[in-house]
Amino acid sequence: MAKYILLDTETTGTAEEDRVIQLGYIVLEGKKETKVYNEFCSSERPISFGAMEIHGITPEMIEGKPPFREMRAYKELELLNDSSNYMVIHNAPFDLGMLSKEGFTCKMKLIDTLRCAKHIFDDSEAHRLQFFRYKMGLYKHEKAEADALGIEVKAHDAIGDVLVMKLFLSKLREAVQEKFPGVNPVEKLVELTQQPVLIKTFRFGKYRGKKIADIAVEDAGYLRWMQGNMDLDEDMKYTLAQLIHS
Repeated sequence: MAKYILLDTETTGTAEEDRVIQLGYIVLEGKKETKVYNEFCSSERPISFGAMEIHGITPEMIEGKPPFREMRAYKELELLNDSSNYMVIHNAPFDLGMLSKEGFTCKMKLIDTLRCAKHIFDDSEAHRLQFFRYKMGLYKHEKAEADALGIEVKAHDAIGDVLVMKLFLSKLREAVQEKFPGVNPVEKLVELTQQPVLIKTFRFGKYRGKKIADIAVEDAGYLRWMQGNMDLDEDMKYTLAQLIHS
């Protein structure tokens, strides 16, 4: 039976040189026992103060911890890394990019709950996991589940975020079933993960709140400037390419 690995990392920062310092994931297999892995690891890269502000992991907390590849959590993840299983991550490019620096290449089918949320909840004002935690009332149910799994829920903590993602995944599956009746919701999530999102509205910059399609008509030069000068994610690159050349 396929296993679902819901995973999150915490890192020393977000730059190219930064590395993983916490690996947390939950393994789901049908209705069988759920397994939880949550470990800190050491890193030669110092933790930035900006990263500490977000996740609260200090140098003292990782002092004496094993390197990433020597963690039990990593070794178990390698055993699970099979094409019959599913990897579930919120904002997969970031975490997979960080894991790749440690030598891990994902062979599992991938579900990125962030990209899927952008497809399914396209009118939502935000798609961050913590946003949905409150918008969908997930926080009302997380304590009972956390207690059952022995997990402490904290925002921006790897295993805490994984538990919230587990609750969010159930809501996402329900929404997929409603929007695509008769389709296997899990396989649809895998499919949506592979499809770039056509973003409707600017969420930053001088045109924040404006429809991108309208700006493509009114100020196409600005969109071309964005293409050439801004570090854009895949979805925004796709959106601009579609609108500028349409």
